[in-house]
Amino acid sequence: MAGTGSARIEHLVTSGSFELDGGSWAVDNNVWLVGDEAEVVVIDAAHDAAAIAAAVGERRLVAIVSTHAHNDHIDAAPALAEATGAPVLLHPDDLPLWQRTHPDRAPDGELRAGGRIAVAGVELTVLHTPGHSPGAVCLHAPELGALFSGDTLFQGGPGTTGRSFSHFPTIIDSIRDSLLSLPPETVVHTGHGESTTVGAEAPHLAEWIARGH
Repeated sequence: MAGTGSARIEHLVTSGSFELDGGSWAVDNNVWLVGDEAEVVVIDAAHDAAAIAAAVGERRLVAIVSTHAHNDHIDAAPALAEATGAPVLLHPDDLPLWQRTHPDRAPDGELRAGGRIAVAGVELTVLHTPGHSPGAVCLHAPELGALFSGDTLFQGGPGTTGRSFSHFPTIIDSIRDSLLSLPPETVVHTGHGESTTVGAEAPHLAEWIARGH
């Protein structure tokens, strides 16, 4: 756990499959919780609603925030919402992807660029960062020195853009314009794998552009 004051960041790893364009891959997903002893936000309800609900515990779940609508980041969202009463939030540009996984259950609210989610005395600011998917977002928590990047930025470069709904030049623009301008000490909490920092990744932008992924 990490944090400033009463708010802290908690981390859970869940396992399942990512499915798109006829393929299926086994994946481990990072589920991030931001909150205190009373209330919490879940970022990406992946694979295991019961495990995530157990991590929430008796706290009020303010929102279930989806960084994007690939199935491995939203497959447990409706069950977690039903168990807790919390709303599922998604950027509307990712509704076509959402509907592939949950055709009979819409998100409860929209994420928009510049929107803010308040929890435990801190704010998560929504950054619209398309490229990995049209409605991909990152969440910036300056009070915690943290960025929750979903699948937009990883240790070593951008998220993948070789499948439907993705576009490499767009993700590069998103990373350059919205993420690499953040303070270099900002810790980047990713959708899969290890965390990194803005300062560790920023010097490599030209390399990513040159390699094309």
